[in-house]
Amino acid sequence: MRLNYKVIFNLLGLLLIFNGLFMWLCLPFSMYYHEDVRPIFISGAITAGVGLFVWLVTRKTRNKELKKRDGFLVVSLGWILMSVFGTLPFLLSGHIDNFTDAFFETVSGYTTTGASILNNIEALPYGLLFWRSTTQWVGGMGIIVLALAILPTLGIGGMQLFAAEASGVTHDKLKPKIKDTASRLWSIYLGLTILETVILMFGGMTFYDALSHSFTTMASGGFSPKNNSVAYYDSPFIQYTIIVFMIIAGTNFSLLYFFFKGKFKKIFANEEFRVYILIIVVVSLVTTVIVFSQTWNEFEKAFRDALFQVVSIISSTGFATADYTTWTSLVSFIFLLLMLSGASAGSTSGGIKVIRFTLLLKNSFLAVKRQLHPSAVMPVRISGRAVKEDTMFNVMAFVILYLTIFVFGVFILTFTGNDIVTSLGAVATCQGNIGPGLGTVGPVNNFAHLNDISKWTLSIVMILGRLELFTILVLLTPNYWRGL
Repeated sequence: MRLNYKVIFNLLGLLLIFNGLFMWLCLPFSMYYHEDVRPIFISGAITAGVGLFVWLVTRKTRNKELKKRDGFLVVSLGWILMSVFGTLPFLLSGHIDNFTDAFFETVSGYTTTGASILNNIEALPYGLLFWRSTTQWVGGMGIIVLALAILPTLGIGGMQLFAAEASGVTHDKLKPKIKDTASRLWSIYLGLTILETVILMFGGMTFYDALSHSFTTMASGGFSPKNNSVAYYDSPFIQYTIIVFMIIAGTNFSLLYFFFKGKFKKIFANEEFRVYILIIVVVSLVTTVIVFSQTWNEFEKAFRDALFQVVSIISSTGFATADYTTWTSLVSFIFLLLMLSGASAGSTSGGIKVIRFTLLLKNSFLAVKRQLHPSAVMPVRISGRAVKEDTMFNVMAFVILYLTIFVFGVFILTFTGNDIVTSLGAVATCQGNIGPGLGTVGPVNNFAHLNDISKWTLSIVMILGRLELFTILVLLTPNYWRGL
């Protein structure tokens, strides 16, 4: 089966057009704060112009159906191209003066990682900082899903794109048609962003700060326009509000759809959601005890800091209100496990996902039982439903591949001169799309001091993690390109 190159490049052209338009959405802030609008305006013009040219050249094609094989290439190239052109505002403004750092920052945005090379975030213009937040908001649901809400009106089929972009083991169809699914997901995403913005403004944030933080909260991104992240706002109301929305962002969006439809039984019947909440509760209580016994601050403050960091890491958001690397080695180890875990499948979070760990744990217990009862048929069940053997095989293959890439990434970082704690934390946080890590890339530091090899390695790891590994790696197999 040959690749449909015209449709592939037609879609990529449209994605670049959208990317350019999103850049221009940042211009009102530049004008309001009397900043130089040229870097963002020119960047948007170049990006949209290239996209328009590619779209016009490839728009006339008889076969507009996108096959699964095409979908892998569109998703992979789409994220890479968006990241390349997304560097333009940083480079043209001069606030990031080299492509490596600009690409790292932009990839961190689109993959909703939140790792940064900026030493003084507040020194950047408001318009540029809002572009930084926008990359995460767009990347949060996936630029592909955004496109799917629009492209069907142009007569382009996109079912395979959703299959390639969908996060996790399975995705519950909210509606039979993909365009309906995409538009409903986007409506929920947009609605929650607006709701959080209003609540944060009620808590004392300016409109700009509230919108910026809402963009990056719902995306599980973690970029903040403040050097001290959410710790800048010494407000329990603001911090608890962000905690709630981080939990929501780490929840399967199918369940959010059921919530708004009033189908609450389906939410609590979902085993992954119950395990997700249980992990947050248990780890938060353990961390609270450790923090309280170490600092002897008031209990509510210890609880709030612990809960905030636990939710921030498991949801892969990456906001910070405290330096958790000072909370004993045990806490650092627990948080490293949370970085690998991630939140729910079908959410904007990264990581391996709770459902995969749940399935592996259940399969391990059943393996022991099968030794005692070798003739018994004991399928792994999740939410009361039996899981197919090929699904379990794919889960195990994914986890093994995820950990293999993790080990390989740590090897490269340590080989280039980074200490082992920093290397473990950097790869775990970038592969899980979280942001702050451990060691010298903890919440009070950044990634600016890393060498270029480390930054490029982590950039690749971020993209692999965001696209759930297989979407990118399938392109590296000879069978994919055979016969082309």
